[in-house]
Amino acid sequence: MEKLSRLAASLERAGFNGAHKQLLAQAENRYAQPRHRHFNDWQRCIESLPDITPSFIDLDRTAPVIGRAADGTGEQGALLRQGLQALCPWRKGPFDVFGIDIDAEWRSDWKWARIAPHLGSLQNCNVLDIGCGNGYYAMRMQGLGARLVLGLEPTWIHVFQFLALHKYLPAPQRTFVLPLRLEEVPEDLSGFDLAFSMGVLYHCREPRDHLARVFGVLQAGGRMVLETLIIEDQGAEALVPADRYASMKNVWVIPSYTLLEAWLVEAGFVQVRLLDQSRTTVQEQRPTDWMEGHSLVHALDPNHSGLTIEGYPAPLRACIVAEKPA
Repeated sequence: MEKLSRLAASLERAGFNGAHKQLLAQAENRYAQPRHRHFNDWQRCIESLPDITPSFIDLDRTAPVIGRAADGTGEQGALLRQGLQALCPWRKGPFDVFGIDIDAEWRSDWKWARIAPHLGSLQNCNVLDIGCGNGYYAMRMQGLGARLVLGLEPTWIHVFQFLALHKYLPAPQRTFVLPLRLEEVPEDLSGFDLAFSMGVLYHCREPRDHLARVFGVLQAGGRMVLETLIIEDQGAEALVPADRYASMKNVWVIPSYTLLEAWLVEAGFVQVRLLDQSRTTVQEQRPTDWMEGHSLVHALDPNHSGLTIEGYPAPLRACIVAEKPA
């Protein structure tokens, strides 16, 4: 694929000589055998998007801006809106695409605002964004000057959303998303300056293995930004849902902060710092015209907003930064 060849060149320019070949082969195989009944529909949707040249791009904004409404004709704007809506539901955002306001389920800019002040300059940084969704945070990192952002996202609809946006970003391209999981990354692919793991850890059956893998992809002195669910700190304890948590069926374990910090130290991280701890509200995660399905409001006890419908404590999220020793 053309985009994979561009990624290969970008990885080589970033210094990943040789180590990336297995990764790209896995991505090519995933595209060749997508195993999703809507794959061809989404592929045709991307191919049918109108060719519009953006007159203005600014990715370092609350809603990353790609183009102006006046850049295309009215017919092109209608076709673009139709194509983007065909890729619903949009979970992460917002985006401003040629004047089209994609109001996603998550106000991802709120989470970004908790993290960005602690990132510093990303000039010349190579970043791995694990479970990156449609690339909202990856684009914000590009907006801060990252040299290369490689996103990993196993869910096809999110990959195609990224491809729709990416179509309008100019060369040389610096942000890519592969339809892969962290577990599929070759062990010898390392050397990233920064790794993001946002909303992934509680979906891992073995969270300690996930942290160890993140540690492995970083170069010495590299940093990890971790955002995950936690429970109120009660020593080294964790919540293991019996079935679902907040209607999610793939939440395996939610640690206390004390236990999570111990896991990070066990993985080899140092300088572990809690950046933020916040309750997720129905203003931050909610249904919109671009995501009309089940959201947080449906997952909370209607008589007690501090509990999920299963009776567990409502979502509490922590943002953490940790370092790999230099």
